[in-house]
Amino acid sequence: MKNKITYKRPIPIMKFIFGAAFFILGISWLPHIFGFVICGLSFFFVHTTGIEIDLENRKYRKTVSFFSLAFGKWQELPNIDYVSVFKTSETTTVRALSAEANVNNEVIKLNLFYNTNQKIEAYNTQSEKDAFEKAKQIATILNIDILDATERESKWL
Repeated sequence: MKNKITYKRPIPIMKFIFGAAFFILGISWLPHIFGFVICGLSFFFVHTTGIEIDLENRKYRKTVSFFSLAFGKWQELPNIDYVSVFKTSETTTVRALSAEANVNNEVIKLNLFYNTNQKIEAYNTQSEKDAFEKAKQIATILNIDILDATERESKWL
C-alpha cells in the first residue's frame, strides 16, 4: 500500500537465529509442556517493536511484531504540523560471554510533530535518500512542511 509507512526495528541476526532454533526445538517437543515453554521463550528472541502509519485513513499504531505478525491498537493521527528529518547516533550493546561493547551507528530519523512540541517517531533508516523519500510522501499526503535538520543549520523544504 502506497499510503502506509511501516517501520520495524531490525532484529540482530544472532538473536533471530537463537529464536528460530528455540521455536523449532519447542515445536519438536510440543506434546509436552516443556515444548510450549521453549516456544514461548523463542518469542522473546524474535519480537521487535515498530510503528505503522496509515496516511490515507489518518491512523497510526505502535506495534510489537513476532516474525511477520504485527500487533497494536490503531489510534487517530493528530493534526501534524510538520515532519522533521534529522541525523543522530544509535547505541547498540553487543554481548558475548563476559565481554560487552557499545556500537554507535549513525541513523536518520523522521518525527511527526504536533501540538508544538509533541512527536511521533515515524521512521528510522541509514539512507538519507530513503528518509527524504518517506518525508516527501508523508508531507504530500498530509499537506505539511518538511524540516531538514540533517545539517547544522535546519531549513524548511
